[in-house]
Amino acid sequence: MAKNSVLICRNYKGDVDMAEIDHFLPLLMTEEEEGVTCPIMMHGNVHFLWIKHTNLYLVATTNKNSNASLVYAFLYKLVEVFTEYFTELEEESIQDNFVVVYELLDELMDFGFPQTTDSKILQEYITQEGAKLEVAKTKVPTTVTNAVSWRSEGIKYKKNEVFIDVIESINLLVSGVKCISSLVNANGSVMSSDIVGTVKLKTMLSGMPELRLGLNDRALFALTGRDKGKTVSMEDVKFHQCVRLSRFESDRTISFIPPDGESELMSYRINTHVKPLIWIESVIEKFSHSRVEIMVKAKGQFKKQSVANNVEVRVPVPSDADSPKFKTSTGHAKYVPEKNLAVWTIKSFPGGKEFLMRASFGLPSVENDEMEGKPPITVNFEIPYFTVSGIQVRYMKIIEKSGYQALPWVRYITQSGDYQLRSNF
Repeated sequence: MAKNSVLICRNYKGDVDMAEIDHFLPLLMTEEEEGVTCPIMMHGNVHFLWIKHTNLYLVATTNKNSNASLVYAFLYKLVEVFTEYFTELEEESIQDNFVVVYELLDELMDFGFPQTTDSKILQEYITQEGAKLEVAKTKVPTTVTNAVSWRSEGIKYKKNEVFIDVIESINLLVSGVKCISSLVNANGSVMSSDIVGTVKLKTMLSGMPELRLGLNDRALFALTGRDKGKTVSMEDVKFHQCVRLSRFESDRTISFIPPDGESELMSYRINTHVKPLIWIESVIEKFSHSRVEIMVKAKGQFKKQSVANNVEVRVPVPSDADSPKFKTSTGHAKYVPEKNLAVWTIKSFPGGKEFLMRASFGLPSVENDEMEGKPPITVNFEIPYFTVSGIQVRYMKIIEKSGYQALPWVRYITQSGDYQLRSNF
């Protein structure tokens, strides 16, 4: 639905009156006026679970004790599928494609239970061309009735390959970094840190192959009584629906028939103390509210063989600053006034190296420093061929009845997540 009216709706079970949706927008507007909005709202015994995307609200109604996480996962899946079909999901794309939207709603869910939610499979028999849509109804793809609903049969490639990307994002909060009249030692303390990882696949395999992925999983080695060097302990592990969960729970084997093309096989979290890979020290000096000078030192605290790419150091500056001047030992810096930031970009940052950036700004007005707060310095970066946790792909076995040979390729990437260094300005 849009802000002013219901665009399209589908009642799957018939146990909630269609008119109940008319209460959603008034409830939402009341909460917005009060300055507090809740993702779940109630009118009588009907609950509204909703998300917002561009100028649309996607709302699910229920009068039962439904699984809220499942409902929200479905709503976000709706956004993903509609975006695959219409490129941009907004009010106009719904109005221009009512027939396709109704077809999709009927296939995505059946009597209140999610059904086929993979956009690649849906596109096999629901197309945006009306003529094809009618023809497709006469033949239902085997993926709809097959247990492997995420993969079509009869896929063929001349060269069979699997590309595996292990991507780890570092979330880090450092507090208490001092800013004085000279550069300081790295004496800030890490308040919180963790690693969020994903294993992504690009599968180009013929037929219906079975894959088995082996990681240096600590729980696996403990289960088998083996010790083969460094292991990692993964928490909050989530898998794509293709993974056989019963097999993983019994012997920690990651066994699956993969979707064709790109997919996210799994995600995990590692709750561990992380040493800041790029350390930032800063000096800020103000001169009688006439100007401010900032000096920032960035140091790569990772192995010398590695290189961080596209490093971006975002340094907050006073909101009334102007007349920026920069000097850098490497890279380039610019002033982003709409965000009150000085952004220092270093395209290639080798491990163990140190670089300096100096900035000078005019301060035409007298401001209360305390009113602006103390925003953190944030850092963005990406380090290829490196994982901070030490996770490794030990093997990838590919089994297919035709017996073809396939090549697995593995790439490791570490990147910044929510990476903040808070200073005592």
